[in-house]
Amino acid sequence: MVNHGAPNHSNPTVHSVHCGQPVVRVQVRITGAVQGVGFRPYVFRLAREWRLSGWVVNSAQGVRIEAQGAAPDVEGFLSQLRDHPPPHAVVAGFEATAIPEQTEEGFEVRPSDPGGEPAAFLLPDLASCPECLREIRDPANRRFRYPFTTCTHCGPRYSIVEGIPYDRPLTSMRHFPMCPACEREYRDPSDRRFHAQTNACPDCGPHLAIWDSAGRVLAERAEALAFAAACVRRGEILAMKGLGGFHLICDARNPGAIRLLRERKRRPTKPFAIMAPDFERARKLCVIDRAAADLLASPQAPIVLLPRASACDLPADLAPGNPYLGLMLPYTPLHALLLDELGFPIVATSGNLSDDPICFDEREALERLRAIAGVFLVHNRPILRPVDDSVARFMNGRAVLLRRARGYAPLPLDAGRELPELFATGAHMKNTVAFSRGRLIFVSQHIGDLETLAGAASHERAARDFLRVYGVQPLRVAHDLHPDYGSTRSARQWGVPLAAVQHHKAHVLASMAEHRLEPPVLGVSWDGAGYGEDGKVWGGEFFLFDGRQFEHIGRFRPFRLPGGEQAVKEPRRSLLGVLAVMGRAGDARSLFTELEWRVVTAALGRGLNAPWTTSAGRLFDAAAALVGLHAKTSFEGEAAMGLEFAAARARPSAADPPRLPFDNGIVDWEPLFTHLAASPDSVSEKAWRFHAAMANVILDVARACRVPKVTLAGGCFQNALLTELAVERLRQAGFQPYTSRALPPNDGAISVGQICGAALEVESCVWQSRVES
Repeated sequence: MVNHGAPNHSNPTVHSVHCGQPVVRVQVRITGAVQGVGFRPYVFRLAREWRLSGWVVNSAQGVRIEAQGAAPDVEGFLSQLRDHPPPHAVVAGFEATAIPEQTEEGFEVRPSDPGGEPAAFLLPDLASCPECLREIRDPANRRFRYPFTTCTHCGPRYSIVEGIPYDRPLTSMRHFPMCPACEREYRDPSDRRFHAQTNACPDCGPHLAIWDSAGRVLAERAEALAFAAACVRRGEILAMKGLGGFHLICDARNPGAIRLLRERKRRPTKPFAIMAPDFERARKLCVIDRAAADLLASPQAPIVLLPRASACDLPADLAPGNPYLGLMLPYTPLHALLLDELGFPIVATSGNLSDDPICFDEREALERLRAIAGVFLVHNRPILRPVDDSVARFMNGRAVLLRRARGYAPLPLDAGRELPELFATGAHMKNTVAFSRGRLIFVSQHIGDLETLAGAASHERAARDFLRVYGVQPLRVAHDLHPDYGSTRSARQWGVPLAAVQHHKAHVLASMAEHRLEPPVLGVSWDGAGYGEDGKVWGGEFFLFDGRQFEHIGRFRPFRLPGGEQAVKEPRRSLLGVLAVMGRAGDARSLFTELEWRVVTAALGRGLNAPWTTSAGRLFDAAAALVGLHAKTSFEGEAAMGLEFAAARARPSAADPPRLPFDNGIVDWEPLFTHLAASPDSVSEKAWRFHAAMANVILDVARACRVPKVTLAGGCFQNALLTELAVERLRQAGFQPYTSRALPPNDGAISVGQICGAALEVESCVWQSRVES
C-alpha cells in the first residue's frame, strides 16, 4: 500500500583511497515495513558481498545503516539495497547521506536503538514459507512436526509484538529463551534464521496442550495434536488457538458436524470458510485460476471466495444457496500439521459467537466458547492482539479485500499528501480504527461490529494499542455523524476536539485516498445505512467533490423502513416500504401473517418506527423479496447475495431494463419495481435486470454531471456483478471508474475516510485563520 520511496543521495565526500578507489562512508535511513522481514540480515550479507565495513541497526523509525568502502562498492550496495530489498519489505523512504570516514573493521548488526518518535511500520503476520513447511515434514530435521517453526521470512509479527523496534524482548517470544542450537542459528550470518526474532524449536519454544471444556489438560505436545485430530475425525467441534486468535474447526465433509456448529455458533445460514490440506485437494473443491492460486499461496494467504467446482462433494450446508466457497490453505505450521494428520478439508471459522469479536486468549476462549467446542487445542505463546483472517474475492479480474486483517494490517495507506496527526474511531459495523502521520494513514485490523460489550471492548483495545505503540497525539479525533454509535462514544473519551464525518462522504474520501484521486470526483456511495446530515437514513447517495466541499447532487427516492432496524433482517419490510410509496402496499400482504400485517401497516400508516431512507442496500433487499428469494434473512447481506447469485445464472436479456428517471437530484426506482412486479420472466432474469438497471443509474448520473472520474464506494460494491456492470458501462462511455481493492468497499474503510474528512476540516480552519489574519 506504500510505494517504494525514491532515494536521496548526496554526493559522497572522498576521504582516502582503497585499492586505487576513493573511500566513502554513507549513512542510510530506511523507513517503512523494514522490521521483521530479515532486513538487517539482508543488509549484513549485502555489505559483506560488497566488502564494506560499518553497521546496521533497528530504530524506532525503521532501519539505520552506516556503510564504508570503495566508492563503486558503496554505490553498488546502495543500488542493490534500493532496487532489490528483502521480499516482504515495504520501503516508504530511502535516504543516503555522505558522512566522514571512520577507522573500523568488519560489518556488524548492532543492538536496536529504541529512541525517538516511533515511525517504523509494524509488519503483518506472514504465512509459513515453503522452507519451514519442508522442515516440519522432514523426519531428519530437528524441527520435524514442530508447530511453531518460523524464520525471517514467515511467522507471527503484528499479533505478538508489543512495541517498536521489532526485537524479541518486545514480543511475546521473550518468554522463551533460545537454546544453544537456536542461538547459533540466530548468530550465524549464513543461516535463514540469522536475527529471526521468533526463532524457536521443540527444546526451547512454545508447545501445545489439549484441554477439555473445564480447562483440564488432556494431553501435551505431539499427543495433543493427535488427540485434536481424532476429535475432528469423530465429528466433534475443536477450538484451536492459532496465529491471531481461535478457529472453530470441524470436518467439512460431515453434515452433522456442520449442523451442530451452526446451532451452537448461532449461525443458521452464513457461509463457513474451509481450509484444504493442499492445492491438489483445493482444486477438487473450487475453480482456481492462476491469480487465485497466487493469492492463496501468498504470504498474506487470505480466505478467497471462489466458485465451487462441479466435482465438489462437500455438503451444501457449508454455504447454503451460495455458488462460492471461502477457501484458504494452511498458513501456519500448526494448521499444516493438523491437516496433514487429517487429510481432508476442515471448516475453520472465527472463534466467536455470531456478532462477537474473535477470541485470542485461551482462558477467555474457555468462557466464551465452551458452549460451542468440546475440546480446546491451545499453546503457551501469548497472542497480544487479535487478528482475524482476511477475506478477498475477484472483481474485474482483480482481488478485492472484503475484510482486511491478517497479512495486510496494519500496513499504512499512502494518501499522497501531508496530513495532520489525526485519529479516527471508524464505523459501528465492520469497525476499524486509523491514525494519520505525514503522508500515511495507518489502519487497524478488522475489529468487527460494536453491537456487543465484547465488540466495544475490542475497539477500545485496538485504539489504545495504536496510541501506545505509535505515541499518537491527535489534533482531532474523527468519528461518525451518528450520535449513539459505539465508535462515536469512544471518540468523546479522548479529550481533544472532535470532527464528525458523514458516513457516505467518508466512503468516497476513503476511495479517493486509496487511489490518490485529484478532484473533481463523482462519488457514488451505496450501502445499507448511514446517518444523514438531515437525521434520516441515507444509503444511495451521489456526491460531487471539488477538493474542499461536497455537493450532494443525487439520491434515491426516499421510502420508509417499517420496523426500522428490523427491516435489515426482513427484506419483506423494505419491499413493503417501497410498495407503500407506490400506493401498492397490499402487494406485500402475502409475506406477513394476519397479526404481523395489522401491526406493521398500522405503524407504517402513523410513521411509527418507520424512518425514511434512500438506501440502495435496502432496495436490493426489496427486490430480493419481490422476486421471491428472501422474505427474511439470518445475516447481513444475505438477500443481496441471493439476488446477485440468481442474476449470475441468467443469460442477459436482449431487452434493456427500464431506465430510472433522474430529475431534480432524485433517482426514481418506481419504474423498475413496476416492471419486476409485472414481468413473467424467471427469477434469474428479473434479478439480472435489477442489477443492469442499477448499473445504468450510475452511468446516467455520471453523464448528467460530466465529471470524468467516478468512484464506486460502499457495501453494495461488494457485489461483483453490480460493480462489473457499472465499470463496464462507465468505461464504454469514456469515464474513469475507480473501485476498492486494497481497502474494503464496506465499512472497514470508513476510518480512512474519516481521517480525510477531519483533515479537510483542520486544513479549512487553518486556511480561514490565515485569511482572517
